Amino acid sequence: MIEEIAKQYEGKIPAPLIQKVIDESKGRKLTKAQIEKVFTKLQEKYDYSKIQSGEAIGIVTAESFGEPGTQMTLRTFHFAGVAEVNVTLGLPRLIEIFDARKEPSTPLMTIFLNKPYNKDEKYLEKIIAQIKEIRVNEILSEISINILKLQVEFVFNKKRFKELGLNEEETIKCIKDTFKTLDYAESDNRHYLIPKNKEGGLPALYNIKQKLKEVKVKGLSGIQEVIPKMDNNEIVLLASGSNLKDVFKIPEVDFTRTVSNDLFEVSKNLGIEAARQMIIQEASKVLREQGLDVDIRHIMFISDLMTNIGEIKGITRSGIAEGKESVLARASFETPIKHLINASLKGEVDYLNSVVENVMINQPIPLGTGLPSLVTKNKEKESKK
Repeated sequence: MIEEIAKQYEGKIPAPLIQKVIDESKGRKLTKAQIEKVFTKLQEKYDYSKIQSGEAIGIVTAESFGEPGTQMTLRTFHFAGVAEVNVTLGLPRLIEIFDARKEPSTPLMTIFLNKPYNKDEKYLEKIIAQIKEIRVNEILSEISINILKLQVEFVFNKKRFKELGLNEEETIKCIKDTFKTLDYAESDNRHYLIPKNKEGGLPALYNIKQKLKEVKVKGLSGIQEVIPKMDNNEIVLLASGSNLKDVFKIPEVDFTRTVSNDLFEVSKNLGIEAARQMIIQEASKVLREQGLDVDIRHIMFISDLMTNIGEIKGITRSGIAEGKESVLARASFETPIKHLINASLKGEVDYLNSVVENVMINQPIPLGTGLPSLVTKNKEKESKK
């Protein structure tokens, strides 16, 4: 019975809401009149929640973010439930998102695992070893510059090799591949990198020493730390750093749920729609953690604005403002003289379709009562005809 009544409301109420009513009604002895009353009330509430035609949603969205923004903390770092992982929160993070910064100040990946790896801790050590980047600096007990012989000398920490599950031969191969132009030698557990050309002197040796410390011997580039935590009865990995492309290649990783807070990396690896969704999720999370309630439609509106051309554009002078069709709208944001001169040279025409340009020339804006045109009929003339 309820399915038959529900069909009458298809197209009037979103399908997920209809399905929710059907699910909630199961097991309850509701009469036909009661079910119809539920759907009628739901349709009323849904219609009431719709934005009216001609509503100034831009102003409402700006105000909805601007006012709560004054109450947000300026706290930059916060422990994300785990002592070793820092993330940027509060107003600094919101600015990062809406300015579309190329690199977040604290990149973070949330890595989900496939079954059975997300339930048993015995797999963790092996998986983390595949992800966390290990550099030569972490496995050295000594590194120095021999001024007399003009060479870099270093000694490995054998204990660290065992702890990290590394192979010395593979590590030496990584070093040789990085320093192909240098000679390599080994004697009594000491290793040497010797420049073929001695003209560089001490500055060149110092650069070699610093570069040697940064050589990657295992793991994924950019992943500095990996911390496991329990979330909804499954093991989730928090990775300090971001490298979605390589993480997706690990068989134990559930790539359908793994995400990064780096918007541009998400866009590059998963597409612009995924980046749009991440803007919504990240902005919502920041506001929620601050105890602020902003209608998600405002966040969705901003994310649409930032991604509607197929790439991420920040709400900045060189982002969204630069791409506006209206000359006067572009000039109203920043550097007005530059925009007006460039538009004059190109012979651009402003059709005054938006709000800002109409306000600037003291003309009714195409919103609210200014949106429709009123057409009247003259009854006297019609009766004469």
